[in-house]
Amino acid sequence: MSDTKTEETERAAFVRGLRRRGAKDELVLRAMELVPRALFVDPGLRQHAYDDVALPIACGQTMSQPSVVVEMTEALAVTATHRVLEVGTGSGYQAAILAHLAADVVTVDRYRSLVADAQARFQVLGLRNVAALVADGRGGAPARAPFDRIMVTAATPEVPRALFDQLKPDGILVAPVGDPASVQHLIRYAKSPSGISSTTLSAVRFVPLLEGLSATL
Repeated sequence: MSDTKTEETERAAFVRGLRRRGAKDELVLRAMELVPRALFVDPGLRQHAYDDVALPIACGQTMSQPSVVVEMTEALAVTATHRVLEVGTGSGYQAAILAHLAADVVTVDRYRSLVADAQARFQVLGLRNVAALVADGRGGAPARAPFDRIMVTAATPEVPRALFDQLKPDGILVAPVGDPASVQHLIRYAKSPSGISSTTLSAVRFVPLLEGLSATL
């Protein structure tokens, strides 16, 4: 079997596995099938690219397990008209998924090397509706605001006010909230004229959302 056929077979099995784990949104599943996760993992971990596990990446960061990517993406309820902000680019995998669902995606990370690698991957995939920027994620991307949807992919004791300020009325924000050194919970926030309401989803573990830019990486 050719490498291309092997990859296609792996991705089809990958999506079937996600369905078995409870994924329901067909548009999200299609995006998961279209994005080659193998492109985003360390070559030494290629055999685990389509396993439902979190994987280490550069700069001491991690790549979320696929079932968590699906859960967060489904909770965000992205449509083709939305502008989305992702806080925590990492490998760029989550942003690539969002790029197949949204009109525009802005993703920010404190690590220059991660942003550069993600930009290269987006170029390989021909994703022209996603912009990766070096920025302090706690401050969001004010020059690109407002956003219909915001996803935070790093743990924080509480969501920074700047991110809620950059969320449009009727917008949705999804983030892992809790002690970064322990277990957090995914929380879905909905913004309305009367305020912000929240719904707690599953327990998760994410790396911490750190302040400032990385000095060296």
